[in-house]
Amino acid sequence: MTKAQLSKLPLSDFAKHRAAFITKMANNTIAIFPAASELTRSNDTEFAFCQNKNFYYLTGFNEPDALLVLVKNEQGEARSILFSLPKDPLHEIWQGRRIGQIKAVEDYGLDKCFEVKDIDALLPDYLNGKSQVFFSFSDLAFAHHTLSAQVFIWLKQVKSRSRQGVQTPQCLMDSDPIVEELRLIKSDNELALMRQANHISGLAHQRAMQKCQVGKFEYQIEAEILHEFAKHGARHPAYASIVAGGDNANILHYTANSDALNNNELLLIDAGAELNGYAADITRTFPINGKFTPAQATLYQLVLDAKNLAINAIKPGMTFAKLNILTNAFLTQGLLDLGIFHGDINELITDKKIKQYFIHGLGHWLGLDVHDVGDYQSNEKREQTRVFEPGMVMTIEPGLYIPLDDLSVEQKWRGIGIRIEDNIAVTATGFENLTANSPQTIAEIETLMAKS
Repeated sequence: MTKAQLSKLPLSDFAKHRAAFITKMANNTIAIFPAASELTRSNDTEFAFCQNKNFYYLTGFNEPDALLVLVKNEQGEARSILFSLPKDPLHEIWQGRRIGQIKAVEDYGLDKCFEVKDIDALLPDYLNGKSQVFFSFSDLAFAHHTLSAQVFIWLKQVKSRSRQGVQTPQCLMDSDPIVEELRLIKSDNELALMRQANHISGLAHQRAMQKCQVGKFEYQIEAEILHEFAKHGARHPAYASIVAGGDNANILHYTANSDALNNNELLLIDAGAELNGYAADITRTFPINGKFTPAQATLYQLVLDAKNLAINAIKPGMTFAKLNILTNAFLTQGLLDLGIFHGDINELITDKKIKQYFIHGLGHWLGLDVHDVGDYQSNEKREQTRVFEPGMVMTIEPGLYIPLDDLSVEQKWRGIGIRIEDNIAVTATGFENLTANSPQTIAEIETLMAKS
């Protein structure tokens, strides 16, 4: 077995996720979760399938057009019912094997599994007499309708039988907040999987540094990254890779990756692997020719020191709001010392002058999604006051972006865009940096690139 295979979550973990959700349901309620559908890319070809992450979190089932139903009776006893596509020999010849209803029950810890064609006939019976219906209010697609529209169709079917003593649920509940809170705290197995996704991503960033040369194109370096991902079992990137040379790094979500790499410029790469559903999100910035210029090195070290300052402060009880205050003050002082900012340090901090060059937030939750779910508990000032707890995973990614056309600064600073991003798990006593094998100091980067 490869490390990637060893890192796959056991199916019993998904049963634990369902049980955790069920404990949040009142007795005599029902919850409905749709799988994703395949999306057409062009004509008769589809995009690579990506499962609905809440559905995946509760099932581990990776086929399209399925539906999970959790039913909790008046005594608190619960059942998990799946509706999924049937076994189909002709389909399986052309497009691959399906799990089918028998294996779904045997392997996935479900109580029952029916074919999707039976949903409209069976679901009204499950809805009958329930006090609440949980489903996502995010208007996900299901069965050619939005999920909310489909739920109302089923409820209408129930109501049409009221003369026969059937009772329609009166209370609709959003399931998203419950699932999102569960997903925010990672289990030991989830953390192990995310370590492996980070390890693979770190190898890809090493490869990018080693293969980088003046005159190559950004897309060629992107290809090296994707190669390293797939080589270790991560068949897909967690998001569209950013490979941005020179001033392109000042475009935060640059994904064209089409330009040539020029001498004496930096290359910013924001790329992470997805492994068995879980994402890594790593950014590294390094000199295309393997050697930082003095100006590049000065700004790079400032960003690196800011990142390390923020990470070292992470522990239970910390918040993004406090980390932002710490980091923004540090970067502001740094730019003042370099003559990029002018004036009184306290006024610069109060005026949030740093947002001129540090445009985005310091970090975000990470997990099944790159920008993962979970309440930040932002206040009216947009300060993220959610207290960190063990099991949370986040990115820390300070940056400085000075566009080529910024005539307010000296020429040596223009066209430099730098971001350095690590993935951090909160532990009982502090933090664990999951991004352990991706070079980031100036000496590490220049030494690695000198060997290529």
